[in-house]
Amino acid sequence: MSADLELSDIQGAAARIRGLAHRTPVLTSRLFDARAGVSVFFKCENFQRGGAFKFRGASNFIYSIPKDQLSRGVVSYSSGNHAQAVALAAASVGIPATIVMPADAPKSKLEATRGYGARVVTYDRMTGNREAIGKQISEETGATLVPPYDHPWTIAGQGTAALEFLEQAPELDALVVPIGGGGLISGCAIAAKALRPGIRIFGVEPEDANDTYLSLRAGSRVEIPMPQTIADGLRATKPGAITFPIIQKHVEDVVLVSDAEIRDAMKFVITRMKLLVEPSGAATAAAVFHRKLPAGLKRVGVLVSGGNVDLEFLAQLAT
Repeated sequence: MSADLELSDIQGAAARIRGLAHRTPVLTSRLFDARAGVSVFFKCENFQRGGAFKFRGASNFIYSIPKDQLSRGVVSYSSGNHAQAVALAAASVGIPATIVMPADAPKSKLEATRGYGARVVTYDRMTGNREAIGKQISEETGATLVPPYDHPWTIAGQGTAALEFLEQAPELDALVVPIGGGGLISGCAIAAKALRPGIRIFGVEPEDANDTYLSLRAGSRVEIPMPQTIADGLRATKPGAITFPIIQKHVEDVVLVSDAEIRDAMKFVITRMKLLVEPSGAATAAAVFHRKLPAGLKRVGVLVSGGNVDLEFLAQLAT
């Protein structure tokens, strides 16, 4: 597949993963709308298999691998949600999966990844290079490397979330998507702009994980030190080589939210809407909740990317 992705690539991914990925619900909240000042529609990927949107990209990737290579298994690297997604997708075709994960990843994500049958190799997030470790394992075993965001197959799979969203809420005038490495927003932006050319696309990053925000303003990919945000799924240090040009083309702007604002949104969404969200999944809600978007929007689509959160973190949130 060419890196020049089109709507047809995302539609092909949707057909490929139909019956594997869940069609997740879109929910609303009058109380949230009142606080945000706009009508908000939540695409709840926290109800996706594995608890996050990542299953879309991982399953599309694995089901695109040629059969003569598939039996060698797969290897990937992830802070947690992509790890679980790859483990689940690999298990669905009966192949081994090895996942490189930071030793400080949330316990729930480490345990779930192992529970889905994957072998987990841990590394020090501050000193290790997960890409290099994954590449070495791939070379030693012959397993196919499944990147978490910077590959056309992954991006096309993630974009299926926007295909569904615009079927469920076709009159959106803006789509708000979290940014880690950029795979989700890239796929969603391609799909949304093709289906609804006038839609405005906004990305959201934590203040301390603002690599894409800085990169857009610099006009080239900027690398930052390892972020310390609570949104562990958004702790990328540099936009992807494939995803960044797509973001430049289709995304109007990236807005930043603080950890305090993410916590605030999490509390509201969990207690008032009864939705279990993780910090990375609440970043988009935080941006709308705290009115970070331009004025004049009426119907805003918020992509809730995941709901995998440790019970210990929830306990701290309640204090």
